[in-house]
Amino acid sequence: MSAKQDLILSVNNIEVIYDHVILVLKGVSLEVPTGGIVSLLGANGAGKSTTLKAVSKLLQSERGEVTKGSIEFEGRNIEKMRAPDLVKAGVIQIMEGRHCFEHLTIEENLMTGAYTRTDGRRAVKQSLEKVYHYFPKLAELNNRLAGFTSGGEQQMTAVGRGLMANPKLMLLDEPSMGLAPMLVEEIFHIVKSLNEKEGVSILLAEQNTSVALAYSSFGYILENGRVVMEGEGDELRENEDVKEFYLGMAKEGTRKSFRDSKHYRRRKRWLT
Repeated sequence: MSAKQDLILSVNNIEVIYDHVILVLKGVSLEVPTGGIVSLLGANGAGKSTTLKAVSKLLQSERGEVTKGSIEFEGRNIEKMRAPDLVKAGVIQIMEGRHCFEHLTIEENLMTGAYTRTDGRRAVKQSLEKVYHYFPKLAELNNRLAGFTSGGEQQMTAVGRGLMANPKLMLLDEPSMGLAPMLVEEIFHIVKSLNEKEGVSILLAEQNTSVALAYSSFGYILENGRVVMEGEGDELRENEDVKEFYLGMAKEGTRKSFRDSKHYRRRKRWLT
């Protein structure tokens, strides 16, 4: 990514250790331009969620810490910032698994996202109307308990709750998990609209490489806690290694079996 771009987030060669002994991230660097959508891709356990939590300052709740490197938000080092202060500054993480409050209504869940705001009830009401504009289904279900809604509706609620905080940077962790393909496309389309119309920058951690790259301008691929490949979204989608190892497609365009692809851990052409 060009160094001349205006960056909202810069992660510089960070290492993350859990329980003082388990090294999870090993020199990870990435950038998110202001107003951009960047994907963080890789298999389960590659370090995607840990990277997001390193940015949002949620590692401490899981006995993890950034031991090397630095993270800058809007050009400012956030090493000493606490998670609540970072939320107020405009960094919001949408956790994997949605984590809605099942005993609260949809609207009550959304309102929890405005907890740190100090700009008055009118502004919060305008944000709620904005959420209902992007997620009309939530307006229909606003008085229903979240625990009695579908996975897709809960994911919409989680994203809408994040939007209620007036984010500048949204960290999305596996938004497609457990959703039907049509719902995945709907969620990603709305996320794209939030980016384009509201100016929200997005760092997206996803296993669904095909969909993520379709909506991202740039992507990083993680493997065992390291960035092993990076590039423009279109460039990565057309890369033969990405097609083969992450989309399950051979060069001729036919889907490969697991037996045919399992040798990839021995080959990893991008590391040679």
